[in-house]
Amino acid sequence: MKFEIEFFGHENIRSNHQKTIEITKESHLTPKGDCIIGINATSSCADLPQELKDKLKTSDAKIIFLISVGKHEFVIEGKGHPDLILAHSEDIVIRKSDFICPRTLAINCDKASDLLPREMVSLLHNPKTKGIFTITVD
Repeated sequence: MKFEIEFFGHENIRSNHQKTIEITKESHLTPKGDCIIGINATSSCADLPQELKDKLKTSDAKIIFLISVGKHEFVIEGKGHPDLILAHSEDIVIRKSDFICPRTLAINCDKASDLLPREMVSLLHNPKTKGIFTITVD
């Protein structure tokens, strides 16, 4: 199953957090949001289709995330978990750790925002830059 979420850049995108990546439906961003790679997202955890949520809540679910910005692509692999809540109305966070809260979409991911190519981060400093966050669950 595949699901796409559009998001946009912001001048305060830093993308230097070592444990998480976040996209948000919020329209503003302070420099403290150092894991955030996009704002004005079209979906949050709460907005995901129920069929996708059910697949994400499988302990052996392998999840592939593809972040596309311009001609650049960045792939992250993560895991699902039966305890995922998937209820946050604004945010989606994927984590290298196994911490779960309403914002958590996947755990035990192999990358975080600090590894996002700097060319992508530079493009995302422009609020008009659109990105695509694609979720694929096996």
